[in-house]
Amino acid sequence: MLTMKWVFAALCALILSLSGPVAAQDGGCPPTGTTPYDYKQALCMSFLFYGAQRSGKLPSSNRIPWRGDSALNDGSDVGKDLTGGYYDAGDHVKFGFPMAGTVTVLGWGVVEYRDAYTDSGQLEYGLDALKWGTDYFLKAHTASSELYGQVGNGGADHSFWGRPEDMTMSRPSAKIDNNAPGSDLAGETAAALAAASIAFKDTDSSYSSKLLSAAKELFEFANNRRATYDSSITDAGNYYKSWSGFNDELVWGAAWLAKAGESSYLSKAEQLFDEFNLGAYADQFGWDDKRPGVLALLTDLTGSNKYKDLLTKWTNDMMNKPQSPGGMVYIDQWGTLRHAANVAFVMTRAAHLGINSAANKAFALRQLHYILGDNPQQRSFVVGFGNNPPQRPHHRSSSCPDPPASCDNAMNNSGPNPHTLFGAFVGGPANNDNYTDDRNDYVHNEVACDYNAGYTSLLAAVLSDM
Repeated sequence: MLTMKWVFAALCALILSLSGPVAAQDGGCPPTGTTPYDYKQALCMSFLFYGAQRSGKLPSSNRIPWRGDSALNDGSDVGKDLTGGYYDAGDHVKFGFPMAGTVTVLGWGVVEYRDAYTDSGQLEYGLDALKWGTDYFLKAHTASSELYGQVGNGGADHSFWGRPEDMTMSRPSAKIDNNAPGSDLAGETAAALAAASIAFKDTDSSYSSKLLSAAKELFEFANNRRATYDSSITDAGNYYKSWSGFNDELVWGAAWLAKAGESSYLSKAEQLFDEFNLGAYADQFGWDDKRPGVLALLTDLTGSNKYKDLLTKWTNDMMNKPQSPGGMVYIDQWGTLRHAANVAFVMTRAAHLGINSAANKAFALRQLHYILGDNPQQRSFVVGFGNNPPQRPHHRSSSCPDPPASCDNAMNNSGPNPHTLFGAFVGGPANNDNYTDDRNDYVHNEVACDYNAGYTSLLAAVLSDM
C-alpha cells in the first residue's frame, strides 16, 4: 500500500506539472465584493507583493510559500549587519534611494487613510510592510552621519537570473558619510522614518520615537553636507541617478519631520522651499522627484494659498498631459502605470485638501480603473488580480520553478511564471495602449517596489471615500 501511495502521489505531481503552475487563485486575499473593482482585494494583494520582495531572514508569518531566507551575509564585507530590507524590482539589489521613497509613500497612505486600512483588514500588513523597511534603515544608519545606501552590484546582479536564495555573487555594501555625502538619500530616508514614526505612534510609541530620532539625525546630515548621493555611491547612478538633485528631498524630509510633530522643521521646510525655488514645474512624482508631494504636504501643514495655488496649477497641468487613447496619463515609457498611479495619488491628496475635489478624484479614479481593467486591452495589469492579468512579469524569483528544479531556462520559458506574484503591477502599456505579456520586455513587464507604492496608497485613498 505504501508503494502504491507514493506511485499515486508521483502521478498526481506529474499531472500537475503538465497542466502548468497551480496556486491559490487569490493568494490568501479573497474577494470582498467591493465594486466596481475589488479595491480591498487589490490592497491586500499589494502587500503580498511586498512580502515577495523581502530580503533577509523571513519571519514565521511569511505568506509567500516559494520564498525563503536569502542574502544573510549582507554587510559582512564591512563588518555590519545589513540583512533585511527589500529587493528593488525583478532583480536582487537593495537600492536605498528608491526603497526609502517606497516606504515614505506607503507611510503617507497609512498616515492619511488609516481608517481605510483598518476597515479593509490591512492595517496590520501595512504596518508590517513599513517596519520591514524601517528596521533595515535603522541597521543601515550606522552612525549619525553614516548611512549604507546600497547592497549588491547592479552589473553582477543583473547577470544572474535565479532565486535570491541561490545567490553566490559578491554583494558589496556602499555608504554615504561626511567624506562622501548624499543629501537626497539621507533626506529621503529621513522622510521615510518620519512618516513611519507617525504610523507607529499609537501602536508602538517606543519604536516611533526611535524612528523619529534617526530621522532627525539623517536630516541634519543631509542638510549640513549637501551633495547628490550618486556621486558617492557611483553604481547607483547607473540605475537610480538623482536627476532632480537633492533640493526636493531636503524640503520633503523637513516637511515630514514637521508632520511628525517636530514643529521647528516647518519653518526649515519653508525656508528651503524658497531657497531652492521648489515651486517650479514638475512633470512627475516618484522616487526621484518629490516636488508635487512637497506641495501637497506643505498645503496640508500650512493651509497657505502659496502652496495650494501651486498644487492647483500642478493638478491642472496633469489633466492636460498627453493621454493614451484609453485614458492613461502618459509621462514616460518606463513604468507608465507607475507614473499614472503616483500622479493619481497626489491628485487624490489635492482633492482631499479641497482642491477641485470632484475633477481631481474623477481623474485619479480613471487612472486606477485603467490599471485594474478598464482599458482597451480589457485586462488587469496587476498580477493575480482581475481579468486576464499578466502571467509573465519580468521577475526572477517568481519565474523559477520550485527547487531542486533548475532556474537556468526560466527567463526564456514561454509559459507563465511558475509562481504568481500576487499584487505586483507591471510597468504597463505603451502610449498607444499596446501591451504584450512578455517576460523579456522589461520596459513594460518589470515590477518594482516603487511601482506599487503610490498605487497602494491610492487604493487606500479611494477606499476612504466609500
